[in-house]
Order: sequence, then C-alpha cells, then structure tokens
Amino acid sequence: MTFQFLFTNLDAGGSVPTFATAIRRLRARGHTVRVLIDDCARPEIEAAGGIFVPWTSAPNKRNHSIDQDPVKDWQPTEPGGDLLRVLDHITIGPAAAYAADTLAELRRNPADVVVSLDLLFGPLIAAKAAGVPAVSLATQVSVFVPIPGVPPVGPGLLPAISDDDKAMAAGVAGWFASQINERLPVLNEARAKFGLQPLTDGFEQPREADLLLLATSSAFDFPAESLPEKLSYVGPLLDPPGWANEWTSPWSPDDQRPLVLVAMSSTFQNQGSTIQTLLKAASDLPVRVLVTLGPGLDGATFESPENVVLVASAPHDQVMRQSAVVVTHCGHGTVMRALANGCPLLCLPMGRDQNDNAARVAARGAGIRLARDAEAADLRAALLALINDPSFARSAKALGEAIAQAEPKDTLVNALERLALDASHRAKVA
Repeated sequence: MTFQFLFTNLDAGGSVPTFATAIRRLRARGHTVRVLIDDCARPEIEAAGGIFVPWTSAPNKRNHSIDQDPVKDWQPTEPGGDLLRVLDHITIGPAAAYAADTLAELRRNPADVVVSLDLLFGPLIAAKAAGVPAVSLATQVSVFVPIPGVPPVGPGLLPAISDDDKAMAAGVAGWFASQINERLPVLNEARAKFGLQPLTDGFEQPREADLLLLATSSAFDFPAESLPEKLSYVGPLLDPPGWANEWTSPWSPDDQRPLVLVAMSSTFQNQGSTIQTLLKAASDLPVRVLVTLGPGLDGATFESPENVVLVASAPHDQVMRQSAVVVTHCGHGTVMRALANGCPLLCLPMGRDQNDNAARVAARGAGIRLARDAEAADLRAALLALINDPSFARSAKALGEAIAQAEPKDTLVNALERLALDASHRAKVA
C-alpha cells in the first residue's frame, strides 16, 4: 500500500539534505512526496524525487544570498537572541502564513500524512485543522520537547550533576519557556484563524503532533531518563547534499601530511573571520588543509597559505575518509558525517543547535570545543592535539559505530508508514 506525504520545510542548511534523504527512502517504497519549501531548495528536492511546491504566503528564500535570510541569526545579539529570531521569523511569528499555505495545498491535493520540520508550527496547525495526521521531524537534538535527563538546548550544557548544574539547566529551560509563552498570543491568534482552541502553554503545539521524531541518534544524544510520549529517535539521515561537487585531491599521492577538512556552515553565519584565523593557525603546520566554502560563502575571498586549498564544495564522505581532523561549526549533519567516518572534530559552534552538538562531541572525547573567536594559537594547539593524540580518533570511531548501530536505517520510513496505515484504517472504520 502506498501513501501521499506532504513535507513542509525551509532552507536552513542541514534541514534540506535531511529531508531529501527521507524523500529518497519513501520514494524507494513507492510513496509520493510533495514538499512545501523555499524556491532555492527546488533543485535538491526534485533530485531526491520530491514534488516541489513553493511557499506563497509564508517567507520564501528565492536564493542563498544573505538578504534572503529571514532570520539573520548571524547578526550581533544578546545571548539567546538568535533563538528568539527563529521564534519571531519562522516558528511563531509567521505561523498563520505557513498554516495557510499548508492548508491550501492539502485542499488542492490531499495527503495521508503531513511531515513538518520541527521549527515550523504553522503546518501543524493546518494539519490539525484539516484532520490529517502530522509529524514533527527535528533534524537535530530536541528543541521544543524537553527530554528528562537531557539538558535544554542553547548554550551547550552538559547533563546536570551538581546543584549549580541543575540550577543552570532550570534557568535556561525557564527562560526558553517564558520566551515561547510571551509569544503565545501570536500563536493562539494563528490557531484561531483555523478554528483551533487556544493553548495555555506554547510547548503544547508540537505535542499535538501524532509523532515527534528526532533525526539524530540516541547514541549521540545525552542519556534520557525517559522519553516523552510520541517521541523517538530515528537516526541521522545522511545522504550527501545535491550541490556537492566532485573532488580530486590537488595533492600528490605521496604527500603524507595529515589532511584537515574545514567544513563550516552551508548557510551564511558570518564565519569568514573564523576561517581566516584558522588558516593562519594552520599556515606553519605540517598539514594539508581543504576548505569547503559552501553556498553561504559564495564569492568570498581569503588569504590562503601554501598548504591550503579552497573549493566551493566537495563530497564530504570521500574527503573525510582521508582526513585526520574535521574543523566545523558543528552543524548536526557535518558532525554525524565526521563521526561516521571516524574523524575527530575541532568544534567552533556559531549558534543554532551547534553548541549542543559540540557539547556532545567533547563529552565523548571525540573532539575539542573552542569559541568561534578563538585565537590562532589556541586553534593551532587544538589541531596538534587532535592529530597527535590517538585517543580522539578512537573515541570518534567508537561514537560513530555506536550511532550506526543504535537505530535501524528504515526506522523513519517504518514509523511514517505505520502512521499513514493506522489513519487509513481509522478512516475506513469511520
């Protein structure tokens, strides 16, 4: 039995390749997948076999230029301000517009299940209004659904041990809840437009979904005391992005210097100065450095030492198999791919979920976490440590193997098919 799935997503770096992987797996089972998403993601969605549908009322990135970024979370802000911009410009602020587009598409062409990026509350509102089963799919650790025993996201906290740790975690969680609920009138106004009852707590919105799925691994996340109802891990979804170019090493096969891959964000996060400092740090080291700039730094220029090669993109799996170290902003997809290839990481988080990913890497001994504005001397010392201390590579390999074994590859597709089948049976009974 095959089903119609409607995915709702936005072009937010790792969210597109994650959803593209899900599309390919569903298409391999014969299902149809339509995707409401930004114009700039159309090539990758169609290459995966999805049917592209653009946002019309909701924000729509036409291209990858920084002026098209609705959040601009790379701009200077107070601690946590980047997360508030997400709430105001994606999750809650335009929820009614995202809901309107989703409901219009469901009326134009009904679906058996709506699968929405966890950052988007609007499509969940539309699915509820239309009586269609809905899934909130996170492409990283859980943001909107607290997990007992797992620290709240944001600053990259470790699991609480001391009373001070517990107070810090409670303070972060309380602050985030207050910010969600400060925006509750906007969320309830959006719900009212589609005939839904108001909420008393903003965290109730994602919990209305039939499934809460995390496209990460329980082996990567910090251990949970228990899992909330409806929530489960489905493992990382790691197909390579469609924009990655073929790559042939510019270095001689006889060159035995360790290879350092610098893989920062595919979206603009004002990462240029961090990369330039890193190049300075590596300039006199006996290493080869490959920097993949990605769409976010298209056209950027750098002072490049002799041992550095800069490219627009490269297939990271291929390069990581040859790499001694991966230097990264710690986006979830890059971290998962590095660990899958047994590469230790130099983590330079810049915001979003990156501090939390870096905390998990460092806690397992699979890498070193530094601030994005770390001095060249500190970056140099970290590179040398990661290259010369084999314990980092051993820990990265062990963590990567644990992630690979934790969730079967077909966990996501099986969960979506069960939900669609259950809904079909209920409809027949009714």
